[in-house]
Amino acid sequence: MRQTDGMRWDSRQLEALAAVVAEGSFDAAARTLHVTPSAVSQRIRALENTAGSVLVRRTRPVVATAPGQALLRLARQTELLGAEVAAELGADDAGERDESGGPDSFVTVPLAVSADSLATWVLPALAQVDGVAFDLHRADDSRTADLLREGVVMAAVTSQTAQVQGCRSTPLGVMRYRPACTRTFAERWFPHGPTPEALAAAPVIVFDRTDDLQDMFLRERASRARPPRHHVPSTVEYEEAIYLSLGWGMLLDRPSLGDRPAGGDITPLEADTVVDVPLYLQQWKLRSSVLDRVTAALRKEATRRLLPA
Repeated sequence: MRQTDGMRWDSRQLEALAAVVAEGSFDAAARTLHVTPSAVSQRIRALENTAGSVLVRRTRPVVATAPGQALLRLARQTELLGAEVAAELGADDAGERDESGGPDSFVTVPLAVSADSLATWVLPALAQVDGVAFDLHRADDSRTADLLREGVVMAAVTSQTAQVQGCRSTPLGVMRYRPACTRTFAERWFPHGPTPEALAAAPVIVFDRTDDLQDMFLRERASRARPPRHHVPSTVEYEEAIYLSLGWGMLLDRPSLGDRPAGGDITPLEADTVVDVPLYLQQWKLRSSVLDRVTAALRKEATRRLLPA
């Protein structure tokens, strides 16, 4: 497999690189590959000698360097295409080798999605794709494209409009959020509405430290506000925290995503205020029937469940 002048990449070394980054350590990669940690280390060192660069930072977890990210993308592509070829060659004698649809018949696709997408519309889409094992990486919509750029995943549902180099981008639709709280919380903290003074004092619930939705609302109405924050990094528990009056936050608008059971007496902070997050599917520019099927399933479900872009 010739990639650059004078360089030939060893498939076992590329496999070791992908395993080390995916598993986060040399020991875990060794267990996955059924070899010794020493063998994994030797393969990585040999690959680094060929590349002439350090490919991974030996931290916890292991992280690919910039040259390592380029080879990681190659490793992922090689793995995907190799699995597709193996599946195609095995189709004629599937009855002899894998008629049960066992693990050897599956192709693994790493995919980056946000927690909200994962909790609402992505899993029903992926359930329509047979023969694929999904390695899902959860990150904020604004950060999922970073995992694509780093070679960790093959595709990402992202709010990033700029197309990642070497990828193609497809609009999916819009996820809509509304700033909301319970009436009990509003009576205590917002007796005169969401004034700058009230927003500076009222506790707010954010998903994690990369979640910017609440801050977008705050910047427009109380730019200097630094309210108390609850960090609740789970979609279900995040909504539950709002329903329990721990604070106000951005609730998913769910007409098409499935309504939450009645309860909690929720009220919007401002009746007509919404925050729309356009979503895109970015994926490698790679001729792959597996990626094509995954893309088709995600686009179909997004058309059904998300607001039009």
